[in-house]
Amino acid sequence: MIEMITKGGPLMWLLLACSILALGIFAERLFLFHRSTIHVGEFLQGLANLIGKRNYAEALHECAGTPGPVARVIHAAIIRHDAPRAELKEIVQEAGQLEVPRLERYLAVLLTIAYIAPLIGLLGTVIGLIGTFVQFDNTLGGLATMGELSKGVYQALITSAAGLVVAVPTFILYSYLATFARTLMHDMERGGIEIVNILEDARQRKEVLSFTDASGDGAGREGERAQGRGGASGAADARS
Repeated sequence: MIEMITKGGPLMWLLLACSILALGIFAERLFLFHRSTIHVGEFLQGLANLIGKRNYAEALHECAGTPGPVARVIHAAIIRHDAPRAELKEIVQEAGQLEVPRLERYLAVLLTIAYIAPLIGLLGTVIGLIGTFVQFDNTLGGLATMGELSKGVYQALITSAAGLVVAVPTFILYSYLATFARTLMHDMERGGIEIVNILEDARQRKEVLSFTDASGDGAGREGERAQGRGGASGAADARS
């Protein structure tokens, strides 16, 4: 490996640095994405049970203890659970927009490495060929054997091969991470829509219960008044 890098020239060290950077970014993003992945359906079901019991503090605690963008988007909505539905939608959308750059961080660097690595290899090849022919012209008076020429071409082409070796896996890693990020964005959208519906349903049930309690209290007071009138009539009849 060191021998190939030495034969390829200084640009081989640049390609090696690009490959190390790409592997580092892939490992960091993969760890973050796996840590952020949750079962959205089960998580929402647990939150729905808590919200149905008006236990918003426990629901916020569950969101705060769950890593990932989905939990953060849902947390932003539960904090403002008393807001109107339209405002809740805006809150969810804004929270999701803030999470997108975090998910796409460093992915552009991977894509850039995948694009420029072949160009760096091609540049190394051109520079190597130029240096080879210049050396032949200066030392041998323009004359060279086939073995000497093939040796120079071989050394120059190493950078092109190295550029492709770096570019192809890097683009595959980028595609995998980009798909992973889109999956998390879809989960964020699903979680945001579902939590708005859950909060709205809980609010409507609360209003129905409040209306029913108020109606029951009114009927009870009416019954008490009727009972009082009946008692007063009975007392009047007894006096007469």
